[in-house]
Amino acid sequence: MLKKGYPFIFLLALLLITSIAEATHIRAGEITVERQNCQSLTFTIYITAYLDPTTGGCGGAVEFGGGTLDFGDGSDPIEGIDGHPSVDTVFVNEPLGECIVATRYKVEHTYSSSGTYIIRYNEANRNDGILNMDNSVNTKFYIESVIRIDPFFGCNNSPAMLIPPIDYGCVGVAFYHNPGAFDIDGDSIAFEFVTPRKAVGTDVDNYRQLNDESFGGLTEDQTGLATLSIDPVTGDIVWNSPGRAGEYNVAFVVKEYRKIAGQFFLIGSVVRDMQIVIEDCDNNRPELEIPDDICVEAGTNIQELIIARDIDNDDVLIEAFSAVFFFPDSPASFQSPIAGQEPSFQPQPGQALFEWQTTCEHIRDQPYLVTFKVTDNPPQGVSLVEFKTMNITVVAPAPRGLASTVNADRTIDLTWDDYSCTNAESIQVWRRVDSFNLALEDCVVGMPENAGYTLIDVIPATSTSYTDDNDGRKLAFDANYCYRLVATFPLPRGGESYVSTETCGLIRADGPAITHVTVDETSQTTGKVTISWRGPFEIDQSLFPPPYQYELWRGTGFADNVETRIMTLSSDTTFQDTGLDTERETYHYEVRLFDNSGEEVRRSVTASQVRLEPAPLNEKIELHWFDNVPWTHNSQAYPIHYIYRDNVLPNDLTTLVLYDSVNVNENGFTYLDDREVLDEETDYGYYIEAYGTYGNPSIIAPQINLSQIVYARPNDDVPPVVPELFIQSVDCIEFLADKDCDFSSFFNIIYWDPGESTDIKEFEVFYSTTGLADTYTLIATVSDTVFLHNNIPSYKGCYKVVAIDRSGNRSDESNVVCNDNCPYYELPNVFTPNDDGANDVFRPLDEFSDAMNAQCPRFVKSVDFKVYNRWGVLLYEYQSGGENTIYINWNGSDTSGNLLPAGMYYYSADVVYDILPSSEPERTLRGWVQILY
Repeated sequence: MLKKGYPFIFLLALLLITSIAEATHIRAGEITVERQNCQSLTFTIYITAYLDPTTGGCGGAVEFGGGTLDFGDGSDPIEGIDGHPSVDTVFVNEPLGECIVATRYKVEHTYSSSGTYIIRYNEANRNDGILNMDNSVNTKFYIESVIRIDPFFGCNNSPAMLIPPIDYGCVGVAFYHNPGAFDIDGDSIAFEFVTPRKAVGTDVDNYRQLNDESFGGLTEDQTGLATLSIDPVTGDIVWNSPGRAGEYNVAFVVKEYRKIAGQFFLIGSVVRDMQIVIEDCDNNRPELEIPDDICVEAGTNIQELIIARDIDNDDVLIEAFSAVFFFPDSPASFQSPIAGQEPSFQPQPGQALFEWQTTCEHIRDQPYLVTFKVTDNPPQGVSLVEFKTMNITVVAPAPRGLASTVNADRTIDLTWDDYSCTNAESIQVWRRVDSFNLALEDCVVGMPENAGYTLIDVIPATSTSYTDDNDGRKLAFDANYCYRLVATFPLPRGGESYVSTETCGLIRADGPAITHVTVDETSQTTGKVTISWRGPFEIDQSLFPPPYQYELWRGTGFADNVETRIMTLSSDTTFQDTGLDTERETYHYEVRLFDNSGEEVRRSVTASQVRLEPAPLNEKIELHWFDNVPWTHNSQAYPIHYIYRDNVLPNDLTTLVLYDSVNVNENGFTYLDDREVLDEETDYGYYIEAYGTYGNPSIIAPQINLSQIVYARPNDDVPPVVPELFIQSVDCIEFLADKDCDFSSFFNIIYWDPGESTDIKEFEVFYSTTGLADTYTLIATVSDTVFLHNNIPSYKGCYKVVAIDRSGNRSDESNVVCNDNCPYYELPNVFTPNDDGANDVFRPLDEFSDAMNAQCPRFVKSVDFKVYNRWGVLLYEYQSGGENTIYINWNGSDTSGNLLPAGMYYYSADVVYDILPSSEPERTLRGWVQILY
């Protein structure tokens, strides 16, 4: 009996294998996404596949489109996109070459909320005979793309690719390919190889890279084993070189990054699965000659000649691929420089002219990639190609016509011309004390680092004037203030202009100006600081008659209010402040001027000491120093600051002597002590001698001020002790007893024991609303061991803390502590829907519907409410969400709107509480309700 069954089983298996093989067809493909507009969450999703056609004996027995499209948001996937009513056909079986066609479908999908979604497509099967995976004839084809919907990042479309993902090469000749990818939003894109997949998270079987030794490839010059690379910036794929004829597949991901506030964020990606066909042929690859990367100011007309050569003297075709050809009314073109025609095969050396008249609309932060491709046309065999990419950066012109006027009230008016680019978003106003000559370079836009300018305001790009009043505090007496402007452009393209020319204005010396705040002695209890200032030599003495006297006031920190008067009325212009904690504290000072009648007439701008902070590293120590003063500490006249250190003199290791210097205009306010290998058992002492100026020839310069002395030891690689974390207990019900139902301003207090660590600099506080792994975010960095997390919408949340020492060593994460909400939701047993204004609807008990119960429905996310009669027949159903609230407000009618008769009914309410997942947030309430009229 078994023997009789064998032929049938074998025949069934053979038919099944034959059926699968005949259905195989997919060579390559990708998913791309377009957002329809920035006001909705509706996207157009394109599924593009490259395959064997079903005609011409090419092996494709089944049309593409029988797979599954998953939108990644939990909604029902589409099974079989070909012919599905929600899916539109863009094109079907568009010929691309011998036995290769392209098919594209599109579908619209609306997401319900912000989030990160993975769009997936899976279909059987790949084409037969792919050499670098096992059993491709029975291997499904899988691709995916990621979209990130977040108002913080703005509107977004996925990267698109202009060059089909099937290309040809010859054995022994380096293979080149470029996808011609671009991002229409101007985001930065990056490329990297991934392994082709056959399902979600499942690689194809036994995948081998193209340069695997099993394929026997050597480099084109026969000097080594074959290599494979993808340029992460341009996307150029180079396989140098194929060793065996056949069909191969590779996959790569195009990642999309958006730059916001100087930081790049990953906002999407597209995986392309592509095929490479290698044949035995006698052909040499053509070569391209393209210009170097360029940077131009908007308005420049770019004209660049592209040349192609072929060693075999074959005709060549030069093509160009770039986003610049897709702008509305694009001024970019690529054509024959002689006849002005579209590129076509031409005798070598071939030529084509790339021309682009740039405008302000083309300004963006990232360069444009223009990919050029040359294809030869041999008399027989496979055509070969080469790709090269040119980067073109279009930058914005500088604002022009900047001028300044100094006012008597210690403000400065700035004026400038209308900005030439109307698509700019804002104008940055930058300020510094003392003129600074910037050596600007081509394509270096925005304000250079270490130039000493401070961004004081950002105003609309349509502005042509600005008044600087130093945030209402007025500008400092005696200071020469200098300004520059930079124009910025809106995201996602972004971009900054060249910096403007400088204008300066000198404030009159009709008030006191602090010139020195220097640390004389470093101590926790006996610290000393000397403060010096100069009087108002340009003051109107008829209005404010001399002699003048001064008061000196002190505050802690670098700025803000002064709290302590440390010198009463005196004619002195120098004072030593004593009994300070200069080791741990920072101090700033203000001078107040009084005339001969004892009336206060002027106040100086505050000035702080120079604060030095060490950062111990492996066998070295890095120093950083800070200040907030009305003069400048990085001037071109006095750019050098001096470093003093102990452990220098062989016979006197405790004395701090001049050790080194640093040019702060080039290196900033930082210094790395690595001239020698520092001893990990030695404490090294340092202080800084800072040089500065007001930029005013009437004030003797430089202003020389000393920092406090700090000590640090290198080689600190021991992490701090793990903090032990606690949370203050709160009686949630008691706290809410007298709060309105819409109260939503909560707080949690956490505190921790840092253990025995003595060199902790700060603590990082992490918070999660769920307590689930990988959901914690950094919410604060504090130096205290107590943290108040206030103005949060509920108690629900979990916390953990990490300690960081002065060397940057991090402790392990602390224990997790959590607080939770106290949800309340109670339904009544009786209501009277008789329109008498009292108890007319069925709703949860609250302070408005039940005077005997002061509690409110709280911490409830959703309610699914159903009403049944005594025989279990569903009469009414209600779900919260959208315009439906959790209060139900049922008027006693059934689902058809008919009032139910008086009587007893039964309900169930599936309630989802706003509590931690570990607390079983979903509960079902069951009970009865009586309707009375």
